[in-house]
Amino acid sequence: MPEVIRLWKIGPGDVLNEAKRSELRLESKLEEWLEKDISILSPDLLVIGRQVETAYGGYIDLLCLNRDGDLVIVELKKGKTPREISAQVLDYASWVRDLTYGDIMEIAEEAHGSEEALAEAFARKFGTDLPDILNESHAMIVVGASVDADTERIIKYLSSEHSVSINAATFQHFTSDAGLEFLARVFLIEPGGHPTEKGKRRPNLTPKELQEEAEKNGVAHLYDLLVDQLSTQYKTKTTRSTIGFTAQVDGGQKVFFNLLPGDSSEELGLRFQVYSERIARLLGLNPNQLATTLPSAAREDWQFDKNYPDTRGYTGYFRTDDEVRVFLSGLTGRS
Repeated sequence: MPEVIRLWKIGPGDVLNEAKRSELRLESKLEEWLEKDISILSPDLLVIGRQVETAYGGYIDLLCLNRDGDLVIVELKKGKTPREISAQVLDYASWVRDLTYGDIMEIAEEAHGSEEALAEAFARKFGTDLPDILNESHAMIVVGASVDADTERIIKYLSSEHSVSINAATFQHFTSDAGLEFLARVFLIEPGGHPTEKGKRRPNLTPKELQEEAEKNGVAHLYDLLVDQLSTQYKTKTTRSTIGFTAQVDGGQKVFFNLLPGDSSEELGLRFQVYSERIARLLGLNPNQLATTLPSAAREDWQFDKNYPDTRGYTGYFRTDDEVRVFLSGLTGRS
């Protein structure tokens, strides 16, 4: 990793004037600068917490979300030894790995005030809705004015040999003879070139791929009937296993119904997940009314996140066209 960067200002007559490198108590300023404008580290990050206390007694300098809804730990080196910073960031990752949607909302409350405010900040930042599923994966970035050879070796080993999503970024400060100040950034591993970015995290399936899953599992006719009807009235979004239907509920665009063709079979039927609380508020129904429109066989109570009542509902299987039509009639007034 280049430890020394040289910077020149091109003046009149193509005269080169070198800017001088200055420490400027850089590591003491970096956290403040990054919190104010995390884009100097990456435009793909939204800060949701500063000095976040973990269950193990440590404090994460900055905790962020990326556009996929995954958590990113940003930890400043602050003079720590290679062993200290490596162990610390991995310890934080072991805690972050198990954070639920509700946990993340609690952490973000101080910075953003509410789930709705976080959703608005996420939409402004990334131009898309806050995902219903957060923290499917996580990453770590060590930040400092410099990264010593031992830390570099440890990070490269974890990344290349074990596909751990870990990186390092160094910032260097420069001043010109005219008093202008510059900040330069260098990554240890080129962003986008990380093994986990290219391989470990699979992209969301396309609607066509999900339809192929339904066809392969013998439920294509049920899947097509539901998708064709609902997609004319509601927006759709996909994950790596679901096609979801969204609507404005409580001030935000939220999923209220999922189909899981990969978890379906000709014998069992087409698996669904219903957020009954959300549908009830969307349509002005009693949740018990909605239950009467769903297949009763093999239907179970279900909740996406126990900390959020509006994620309660049901999961089960549609087995016949008639069951689908009863549900659609109750949901849309059509058959």
